Amino acid sequence: MTTSTETRPPRAPARSWLRDHSELGVCVLLLALGVLVLTDALTMDVDLTQRGPVGPRTVPLVVGGGLLLVAVLLAVDVLRGGRGEAEGGEDIDLSEPADWRTVLLLAGVFLAFAVLIEPLGFPVAGALLFWGAAYALGSRHLQRDPLIAAVLSLLTYTLFNNLLGVPLPGGPLMGAL
Repeated sequence: MTTSTETRPPRAPARSWLRDHSELGVCVLLLALGVLVLTDALTMDVDLTQRGPVGPRTVPLVVGGGLLLVAVLLAVDVLRGGRGEAEGGEDIDLSEPADWRTVLLLAGVFLAFAVLIEPLGFPVAGALLFWGAAYALGSRHLQRDPLIAAVLSLLTYTLFNNLLGVPLPGGPLMGAL
């Protein structure tokens, strides 16, 4: 017989199981990415490019299958109690909240790059990307950072466009470069 004066142990919050198994989010991401890669590989039109037993589908199929395998193995490990351990040199204090300002600034810089690469070209959009990322991560050298970003962007453009043969959009600077 229980009385109302007896103390019951406090219930654990509902989020504790999710917090203890947060690696399952990575499993879901890997699973979704694997399905996306496999779907894209299987719907690829390869009639003209197939020249032998190994064609353009081979690598995406292997990568997609590997992503699915890793997702399943990681999920099994997490559900059996496995946890990722922090590296010995890890200097992140997990009790501190996330720095959402930096995350949002970086996301905005990447989104702006994706929008601006076609109209402005890679050299200008890349310089804005490199400078914006440096600013978002805390660098405040307003004379040095844009110069380094412009040089880095031009070197990257030249390396990909001229040496590797991967054409990047040049934008208004197409004739000058």
